Amino acid sequence: MNKVLLLFGWMLIFTASLRSQELYVFSDPASNVPARSLSAKLTARLADNEESGKLAQRYMPELMAGISKNIMLRASTTFSDFYSDNLKWESAKAYLKWRFYSKDGIHNHFRMAAFADGSYSRNNMVYEEMNLDGDNSGVQAGLIATQLVNKLAVSGTASLMVLTDKEPALHHGREYERSALNYSLSAGYLLFPREYESYDQVNLNLYLEFLGMKGLEAGMYYTDIAPSVQLIFNSATKLNLGARFQASGNMSRIARNNYFLSLETTFLNVFR
Repeated sequence: MNKVLLLFGWMLIFTASLRSQELYVFSDPASNVPARSLSAKLTARLADNEESGKLAQRYMPELMAGISKNIMLRASTTFSDFYSDNLKWESAKAYLKWRFYSKDGIHNHFRMAAFADGSYSRNNMVYEEMNLDGDNSGVQAGLIATQLVNKLAVSGTASLMVLTDKEPALHHGREYERSALNYSLSAGYLLFPREYESYDQVNLNLYLEFLGMKGLEAGMYYTDIAPSVQLIFNSATKLNLGARFQASGNMSRIARNNYFLSLETTFLNVFR
């Protein structure tokens, strides 16, 4: 029995060493949360709103479920003062990801997944930027490919987003896109530990992500650069600290500079 427990522990350590550097802060990898597990996450976003001159805040609680090794579900909601003087509930969102390809090697793997999500937001269209994390109602579908080699993981995402919001009566001279191509390129590197020795070791991951959007009607766009740092405790709890800055673009946005803090914990073998 002790040998079985020891083997199981080392399997967890080995799995963590392969996957921890692809737990991106601003995008999803092709990998899923562990099968039969449940993860809870809370994200705080601080946005430097140039129009109002205030530091607006948004909070997003999320719940993720690993239905199997290939399928995961996620449900989230948001509260913010982006469009009001006080915090208020503003949106709900559902997400499904299906990992349809996996090729595993020694200290490396390549995976591909398809995903779809949809959201409802009570906010009116104000900005030209589109997103389904509180600002707009709509649907999205796309593909993810992730390659891990030793301590480096690189991932790319491409998706099509279509809004279902009604355009405001007053456009204020803005052209509102109804659909867009979203894309991202993300890299993660496991800095510490250099070698795994115990399940309790703290992981330190460094990330750099490039995130962009291109409208399909008026052709407006933006490109962001997003560095972040991640600490993982006991291979189950993640603390993320990141920032997202606009590198180029011509869309009106809530903020060109955003700061993120999130905490996530995973509960294994919740489902039998």
